[in-house]
Amino acid sequence: MRESRFSVDATDGPARATTLELPHGTVRTPVYMPVGTQAAVRSVSPLHLADTGTQILLANTYHLSQRPGEKLVAKAGGLHGFMGVDLPILTDSGGFQVFSLEKEVTENGVTFRYEVDGKPTVLTPERSMEIQQALGADIAMVFDECIAFGTDRKYAEASVDRTTRWEARCKEVHTRDDQSLFGIVQGGFWPDLREKSAKAIRDIGFDGYAVGGLSVGEGHDTMCQVLDWTTPHMPVDRPRYLMGVGRPIDLVEGVARGIDMFDCVIQTRHARSGVAWTWRGRIRLTDSRYRSDLYPLDTRCTCYTCRTFSRAYLNHLFRVGEILAATLISVHNIAWFHQFMAEMRTSIEEGRFEAFREEVRRIYPPEPPEPPRKGRRREEDE
Repeated sequence: MRESRFSVDATDGPARATTLELPHGTVRTPVYMPVGTQAAVRSVSPLHLADTGTQILLANTYHLSQRPGEKLVAKAGGLHGFMGVDLPILTDSGGFQVFSLEKEVTENGVTFRYEVDGKPTVLTPERSMEIQQALGADIAMVFDECIAFGTDRKYAEASVDRTTRWEARCKEVHTRDDQSLFGIVQGGFWPDLREKSAKAIRDIGFDGYAVGGLSVGEGHDTMCQVLDWTTPHMPVDRPRYLMGVGRPIDLVEGVARGIDMFDCVIQTRHARSGVAWTWRGRIRLTDSRYRSDLYPLDTRCTCYTCRTFSRAYLNHLFRVGEILAATLISVHNIAWFHQFMAEMRTSIEEGRFEAFREEVRRIYPPEPPEPPRKGRRREEDE
């Protein structure tokens, strides 16, 4: 791997505890990555981020190329210097963001209008690599096409082949030795297309491999089925990343199928509406029942918010419209998910992952599918 080392430290069935060493730090998996689309995790400062136990975070190629532009970020010392964060960073290629826009897809790439000012934009594999190498993250993602849930098979077949060619082009122009490059498996919702994509991407050869095209409205059971079709064809000696997934039940079922890395926006998005994740289920701090509740959010959690503040105080902040509420619950949610993943890793190391998995299924059973993302602005998701 490019300036990185990867090892499988323990297994319990397909579930893995692994270590990924990157230029800006060591990542122990299973790991959840907070999302900082615009070079910031919403409402959370780098000082708070460090306290949460964050190992690696995500930023987005599509948005940062538009504002402020990758040249300015590079001049500031790359994303690490620009953000003031000395942690590993992964950059999305922009393929998922473009998926939700009106666009024209050709062999060359994707033509669309930027959603903020309507400026015509062309994003190609070569352009995505140019941007990501300038941003300087520890891990860059190849440019791919994410297809919508419900796309017909004929289009999916053509898309898989085109994505494979795009990924080969990405590898050809990616030259930054201190940056790993991850491939992405697509294939929609057909087992043979998933297998075909996984084998083709594996043959190209990347530093890590992601499963794309999920979290697009397909629901938990379908997601698990697609992973069952896909992960057996992915290399065991490289990190495996499931993109855009972050609910506890999805995380534990992804790990049960051999996934190592995940990212999601719900931890901060839900926090802004007063929703906190705990070991006893989700709670909504805006509920009147918490007005005089002097317990912490979660008595098992060791984050700054739980060490310092009560549910009553957080409820008060929401009632008076204080933006600190979003910060404190975001800090808790991010920290809680890191603690959740750390306990999952320990369960793998100690050979009791199945018991952990059953406990998660009891606390956080599968939920109905969210509406498809097509047509929704990615910025709103953050």
